[in-house]
Amino acid sequence: MKTPIAITSIASFSALGKNSEVVWTDYLNPKTHIVEKTIGETSALVAPISETVAQEVQALRNSDTKYKSLDNSVLYAILASREAVKKAGWNDSVFGVNIGSSRGATSLFEQHHQEFLATGKTPTLASPTTTLGNISTWVAHDLKSQGPELSHSITCSTALHAVLNGIAWLQAGMADKFLVGGSEAPLTAFTIAQMQALKIYAKTNDKFPCKALDLEKTKNSMVLGEGAAMACLELGEHKNALAYVTGFGYATDDLQHSISITDEAECFQKSMKMALQNIPLDEVDAIVMHAPGTIKGDKSEYKAIQKVFGATLPMLTTNKWKIGHTFGASGMLNLEMAVLMLQHQQFIGVPFFTEPNPRKAIRNIIVNAVGFGGNAVSILVSNKF
Repeated sequence: MKTPIAITSIASFSALGKNSEVVWTDYLNPKTHIVEKTIGETSALVAPISETVAQEVQALRNSDTKYKSLDNSVLYAILASREAVKKAGWNDSVFGVNIGSSRGATSLFEQHHQEFLATGKTPTLASPTTTLGNISTWVAHDLKSQGPELSHSITCSTALHAVLNGIAWLQAGMADKFLVGGSEAPLTAFTIAQMQALKIYAKTNDKFPCKALDLEKTKNSMVLGEGAAMACLELGEHKNALAYVTGFGYATDDLQHSISITDEAECFQKSMKMALQNIPLDEVDAIVMHAPGTIKGDKSEYKAIQKVFGATLPMLTTNKWKIGHTFGASGMLNLEMAVLMLQHQQFIGVPFFTEPNPRKAIRNIIVNAVGFGGNAVSILVSNKF
């Protein structure tokens, strides 16, 4: 990379909680947040935000009449963005915003559609409050940002694509600071029904309903979670940097099926190799995998890692066994996990996966994300540039 990209803050909003100290403490506890909950008229395994955090969302909704009509995905993004900017110490308003979502205003869209089926009409604000650009626009409005506002959906790799966009703007000299991330509120009956129709959703409510990174599982075990996560990116070296983005990669598989990736995840092989152009393989200490908890998804990514790194693999982990798959927000929640491990110099593994290659120090971590159709992103984060 031409110039270092500093991560000067990360803030998240998920089943783990809403501040870095709580999130880190929760990661140290080998207990999942996946529970069985009634969604609509059916019961499903999900990883919801806590009741305390949900009350903060409601307080935000009630704080401004303009916020009453917004979807939870937007409100989650606003809360996480406020915290990220505050922690970074951004006191001016000149920064870009790029926040994405896989599904966008899912709950609100379903609500308006049901009303349309019943009455043949929709509320006045149905269209503007369910468009995808809604997220970055409202965050920029809330933060009084005067920079560019970008929104996008690239399925489950959305948040890491936002990181790519932030890097591009900063490296091009078109901005000095960029707020990037993803937000998702997918715990709706229709969204869960879609995942169940794909036959990838967990059905067994045991100690660990989502078996992400269990390479011996015989049943798919993906579970949906909700949340948002944002990072503040700044050009150059900074005293308050939590970590640095030192490499990035991206690739897309040739489509063989509308939701699958190849058996050895060629997209991940390409994206990881691209991210690792300027670093020896043995200096990569860990990988936060996408690992959605599906049989093929987990195995194909693992095979890709084997192809790239050979016999001596970095330490491998994922957080989806704990907080479910948060779709568009998942990549940034992965990045947050990586930065926390770098800061605390402690690896957080998966309770039912024995790490075969423990490392004494954690200097460089690859963070992976991939979406339907095999659109992979790999971000290399390091504790120094």
